[in-house]
Order: sequence, then C-alpha cells, then structure tokens
Amino acid sequence: MAHHILHMPITEAQARALRAGDTVTLQDTLFGIRDATQIHMFDRGRRTRFDLSGHAVIHTAPNVRKVERSGTNQAGYEAVCIGTTTSDRMERFTRPLMEREGVRLIIGKGGLREESARAFQELGGAYLAVIGGAAALETTWITAIEDVDLDDLNPESLWRFAIRDFGPLIVGMDSHGGSLYRGVQERAAARRAEVLARLGAA
Repeated sequence: MAHHILHMPITEAQARALRAGDTVTLQDTLFGIRDATQIHMFDRGRRTRFDLSGHAVIHTAPNVRKVERSGTNQAGYEAVCIGTTTSDRMERFTRPLMEREGVRLIIGKGGLREESARAFQELGGAYLAVIGGAAALETTWITAIEDVDLDDLNPESLWRFAIRDFGPLIVGMDSHGGSLYRGVQERAAARRAEVLARLGAA
C-alpha cells in the first residue's frame, strides 16, 4: 500500500494512480457538498460559479457560524465543526459530478455502489473514506472557509475550504474496480454461508 500527498486539483493520471487500500493526504482546496446542493445542481438546473475540475468534494453539511468578513474569513463564515455524512444516498450524483463538473475524488462515509464504481473506472476517479466520528479531527484540517456558493441552501451550500494535511484518508474505491466495501461484503457472505452450513440451515 502506498501513501499519496495530493495538491489539488489533480489530473486523471493522478487519480488513476490510487489503489484501494492506499492512503491519501490532500492539500490546498476541498469543496463541501451534500444532498440539497446536488439536487439543485443536477435536478433543478442550477450551476455553480466554482470550477470543480480536478478537485475533491466531501459529503458534508458543516456546522459554521457567521462572522464579519476579514482577511482570514473572506466568506463571512467560520468553521465550528465540519464532519462527513453518509455517502450512499448521494450515489446517483457521482457520474454527473464527474462528467459535468470534472470532479476526481469523492470523500465520505460508508462507500458508494456499483454505478459509482463504474464511473470511477470509466472517468478516472476514486472514493476516499473517512471513519465515522472524526468530525472534530477533520475540522482541524480545514484552515479557512474561503468562499461559498448556492448559499440559499445553507448549510447544504457549496463550500470552498482551504485545507492543510487533510488526512490520511483511505482509498475505499479506485478506478481499477478495487473496492474495500465489496471485499467486506464478499467475506461476510462467505462467512454467513459457512455458519449456515455448519448449522445445517444452508
């Protein structure tokens, strides 16, 4: 397994260099996105002024507070706690995020499904996993909220975070068909079959 330090944005080749089980630390920029953000972007025809090409997005609706705009708080928001939410319900947005917006990496909890796996393979991307309950730690990796778009959806706005040493994150799904989640499911199914057979209930 390898460790990758990636300064955002990245190229397709850099995304394809990631393998399931590798670890990744991100630098510079990260975009926060959630259900409502993507519903408005892809179901209701709204566009963002942000260029997401080559970037990573994290599934989040951050806890923030409004502050006076300043050099360190240009967007008028300060991070309180920025955690990660479960990705599964946003499965259908993986391909449009990659095809239309050029996103390369998606960060979240719990993994994504087979359609996302196909999108990662065909378009060159990866899923980076965060362990649940790490919100306080994640917040320390965010140095500032640089900008915000679609802010009428707050807190499910589209956030641009400045980050430093964001990670290490685990590559849960890669562009070569590798998936830590699929491996767990297969091992669990095999173990279940063994137990049922031993009990005579197969």
